[in-house]
Amino acid sequence: MILPVTKLGTLAVKTFCKPVANRLKKEAGLHPKFRQLIISIAQANHRFATQVQRRIYGRATDVEIRPLNEEKAVQAAADLIGELFVFTVAGAAIIFEVQRSSRSEARKEEMRRQEIEAMKQRDEELSREVELLKHKLEEVEELAKSRGLGGILNFRHAHATANDRAKPS
Repeated sequence: MILPVTKLGTLAVKTFCKPVANRLKKEAGLHPKFRQLIISIAQANHRFATQVQRRIYGRATDVEIRPLNEEKAVQAAADLIGELFVFTVAGAAIIFEVQRSSRSEARKEEMRRQEIEAMKQRDEELSREVELLKHKLEEVEELAKSRGLGGILNFRHAHATANDRAKPS
């Protein structure tokens, strides 16, 4: 169930981000200072990617790397900016979802802890009540012994213990 929802959410994020990313690409090529910045970023990215490819394929790495022409550099940087925007939004959505899920789990854990605490308190109350009942039973037995009814109570008590011993475990 969660996988289709995740895929749908990812598709929705990409769909909503694409127009913004395209707008960023368009604006990136128009402003002169920003244009120079993205050209230098694109050239650095091109040099890095070329060096990595050369190392992967075992080619000479000390050969000079030709820079991209200005339009290719602007296009590459604009594409990079657009993709970074999409991934940033998707990453933010994932972080938000993880935090929301974490808070939800923390609330559930707190509720479980409170339930366990309530059960412990109830157990303690029942233990106190059993002790109180035992104490009252002892008082009744003492009162019965003092009035001469001890034989009846002992008979019941002796009968109950005999039945307990006769029961197989």
